[in-house]
Amino acid sequence: MKKIIECVPNFSEGRDSNVINAIAKIIEAISGVKLLGVDPGYAANRTVFTFAGEPEAVKIAAMRAIEKATELIDMTRHKGEHPRLGACDVVPFVPISGVTMDDCVKIAHEVGKWVAEELGVPVYMYEEAATKPERKSLPNIRKGEYEGLPEKLKDPEWHPDYGEPRFNPKSGAYVIGAREFLIAYNVNLNTKDKKLANNIAKRIRENGYGLKNEKGEKVQIPGLLSHVRAIGWYIDEYQIAQISINLLNYKKTPLWKVFETCEEEARKDGLRVTGSEIVGLVTKEAILDAGKHFLKKQGKNTGIPESEIIHIAVKSLGLNDVQKFEPEKKIIDFLIENPEESKLQNMTIRSFVDELSTDSPAPGGGSVSALCGALSAALTSMVANLTFGKKGYESVIEDMEIISTEAQELKDSLLRIIDEDTRAFNGVMSAISLPKNTPEEINIRDEAIEAANKEATLVPMRVMELSMNLVKLASEIAEKGNKNALSDAGCALIQAVSACQGAYYNVIMNLPGIKDETFKIQVINKAEEILNNVVSSSRSKLEEIEHTLKNKLD
Repeated sequence: MKKIIECVPNFSEGRDSNVINAIAKIIEAISGVKLLGVDPGYAANRTVFTFAGEPEAVKIAAMRAIEKATELIDMTRHKGEHPRLGACDVVPFVPISGVTMDDCVKIAHEVGKWVAEELGVPVYMYEEAATKPERKSLPNIRKGEYEGLPEKLKDPEWHPDYGEPRFNPKSGAYVIGAREFLIAYNVNLNTKDKKLANNIAKRIRENGYGLKNEKGEKVQIPGLLSHVRAIGWYIDEYQIAQISINLLNYKKTPLWKVFETCEEEARKDGLRVTGSEIVGLVTKEAILDAGKHFLKKQGKNTGIPESEIIHIAVKSLGLNDVQKFEPEKKIIDFLIENPEESKLQNMTIRSFVDELSTDSPAPGGGSVSALCGALSAALTSMVANLTFGKKGYESVIEDMEIISTEAQELKDSLLRIIDEDTRAFNGVMSAISLPKNTPEEINIRDEAIEAANKEATLVPMRVMELSMNLVKLASEIAEKGNKNALSDAGCALIQAVSACQGAYYNVIMNLPGIKDETFKIQVINKAEEILNNVVSSSRSKLEEIEHTLKNKLD
């Protein structure tokens, strides 16, 4: 899975377009990062930037943006309606895919330390990166705001996490941290009555609502859902009332749980939920989780292509109710994809084969080996899906779901490697074409060629590693799967072996160009071990499959 994190810094400038544009350009200049949104607010006098990408690139972009904002924003002249503590009021890092919260916490602390040391601005860490329980809450840290900061810094309990407890008049103090992805989510009701929507909102939100007991004392009734904030409102544009929700942690309270709870509560009030909408962006993980939930409720297998799971989620949540939900525009993972990174895998079969047949050396055997692996995984998933829920195979239904799901993940990984192998080869060609007119240029070129050759070797090595899992799954599906699809299981196993053998040839081909002898020895030993394992573990199963198929002729 590709590693992606999001950063959503809030800068205390929402009126001067020159400042806002300067910060945006700094972010856009960082390779590996995509600027997804710039949302200035005049009254609040703050701008929310949203960008995402590879962890290290996002960290660098955040540092450069903070540096530029520190240079251009003067808090002594700042006025606005929104609470704020400094020029870079808050900078959260958010895990999207392939990374953990701990990864984001680590980056947050690295950035916080850098800000204090290099820019001379005191920093408080919040949410998951907080060093003290009372600092998890952003409003708690902001209490007193910029104007109260000189006194706050004198209190030992509020000394910053990084930097000296000295007031910086121009910049104030910054709050940096890590949090889960926030989903802005509205549930649609078949009513125009805002009060009815608000009644449901009060019952579902975490802090619930206040009620007087028989003694006249106010008692707080807790809500049904943790990590949920909600209110009811009426939207004139849609002519409906909505339950407007901020879902603070979709991993602990999933999207489908919020939707179904709203449905249950609406029925109690004689209402119906007609659909829902995502405001802003959502993660692919949250949508896939919803799709899988509804598939399981239908008794269906979840080991199907991601696009189908997303389709089920969109239909089940009614995300097209008030306006069209376009996954490629609403799912953050898709928004930051580089089309060049999936150029080959997105070709038609004919286009790919035609491209392969030309005199261009890439795509070549490495990409074809990855494709063989992807076809093996797809066939294995197909047989598992043909087995799932079929009469006579009730005892292996859980195995089929596990196999099909793992096979889908392998398929997607290997499809990505089709392009990665070609990019690795092109990287070698680019390194070779570097200038070599001076000793310094020669040294730079030699280092670049060595690094590129290593990467070109490690890409097919990943195909070999994945092929071991392919063989395991294909063998298992041949053993337990639908006997009417045994030939397909056998074909999946053959393709897995071909993927491994082809990738092995590519590994061997690249090794002579590498000078690092330790690296070469480690790679060749590992490659030969994997190949021997794949060939030996598949031989008897292929013979068994062939024998069984031939017996059908008798």
